[in-house]
Amino acid sequence: MNTSTDTDVLVIGAGPVGMLLAAELALAGARALVVERLAEPNPDRKARTIGPLATEALRRRGLGPEIAKFHEQGTADLRRDHGSERGHFAHIHKVDLTPTDEPDRTRALIWQPDLERVLTKHAEALGVTVRRGSTLTELHTGDDSVTALVDGSEISARYLVGCDGGRSTVRKLAGFEFPGTPPLSITRAGEVELADWTVLPPPGRLADGQLMYGGSLMGTTEYGPAVAALESKDAPLTVDELTASVRRVCGVDVTITSLRNPRRFLDHARQASTYRRGRVLLAGDAAHVHSPNGGQGLNLGLMDALNLGWKLAATVLGRAPDTLLDSYTAERHPVGEAVLNNTRAQSALLAPGPHTDALRDIMSDLMDLPSVNAYFGQLMTGLHTRYALPYPDAAHPDTGRHLADFAVDDTTLYELAGQGHPLLVHTDPAIARIAAPWASAVDVIGATTLGRDDLSAALVRPDGVLAWAALGPAEPELLRGALRCWFGPGR
Repeated sequence: MNTSTDTDVLVIGAGPVGMLLAAELALAGARALVVERLAEPNPDRKARTIGPLATEALRRRGLGPEIAKFHEQGTADLRRDHGSERGHFAHIHKVDLTPTDEPDRTRALIWQPDLERVLTKHAEALGVTVRRGSTLTELHTGDDSVTALVDGSEISARYLVGCDGGRSTVRKLAGFEFPGTPPLSITRAGEVELADWTVLPPPGRLADGQLMYGGSLMGTTEYGPAVAALESKDAPLTVDELTASVRRVCGVDVTITSLRNPRRFLDHARQASTYRRGRVLLAGDAAHVHSPNGGQGLNLGLMDALNLGWKLAATVLGRAPDTLLDSYTAERHPVGEAVLNNTRAQSALLAPGPHTDALRDIMSDLMDLPSVNAYFGQLMTGLHTRYALPYPDAAHPDTGRHLADFAVDDTTLYELAGQGHPLLVHTDPAIARIAAPWASAVDVIGATTLGRDDLSAALVRPDGVLAWAALGPAEPELLRGALRCWFGPGR
């Protein structure tokens, strides 16, 4: 291992994705330094929901009580702003996001700034250092390190990860390709006070766009050829810009007396061709951007961090070969691609015009069918995600999926996973003998009973993915293959 570097991993960006990644690295014993351009955390309420997979991941790390403090108010805010607690697809608010066969797998409602504070506190308690008000201007990669120029000073690291948002400096400096589709629409929104709310028509889709309001939140969505020209606009949304947009969309003049948390969204859909170029990697919006419709972006980025964190730590600490990092793109790129696909579909369903109106009517009727509603629920939560495992397995239906919690004697899987270690829980003493060469890398835990009738043993990665499972007697070579793949040759 190169010992001359300033840190094992340099993380650019201190948003929720960057802070969770840094925490996962530190939990596994790797040194992480976070560099953030902003001097203070961003107060903008860009997102309000983390899906069930990210919620479960934070529960596994002991953050469940902290997240729960915000859920009740977050639910009330959602009901106020959207008129419904149900999920939506293209603002058709009919999607049941809680699966009937797994009712405990629920999302959490927490505004992004609150989540960022929770994750920052968590990461700093693990020893992560955050340098705020610092700007990356150059990066150079060598055979065994990356050198970044930050505020004129060099920082060297074994690896560097860009978690610096949709306009990622890391992505541009490292030369990642970022293909995709240009925006069809622009959404402007903020928390406002109006001199007279009664001048507005009812919210919804109108001939020239969409008007949204509820509580203090108001926003517009406009379509047209001029949208693409706004793709590079950096200036913050102003009262005059929002006022003019309201006039174009619904033909009335409003007097905005106060504007807080102003934001502007485009529905372009772009994704890095790969999430890794040598010693530089991307996560979150740096790797993929898309419409915020459906609220999937934050959950997607957090799950990137969970997938990458343990793999990167194992690599820098010499517990796994560098090639383990290739599985990050292999597993996460298809998930990001699927989100881009469904947000493009939502953009199409939100466009104004009678043809879209007719299509929305049919989609709304289809969502009343239980099987269709369940499909959209899986689509929006990602609970259907199953990674293709690069080795033969016993074809258990949950291999490659993120596991829900279950009992392990008088404790639970999530309680055992608090330290971020790989787990092999079992009720068969023969499994401990098979896994003995990996005892230093994997926590092998024998139990009298497991709280799932379809499992007698489960190998669970640090990100909560079921890597191998057995119902009856274990097949030794299948288990050894899974252990070798993720945790090295054993000793």
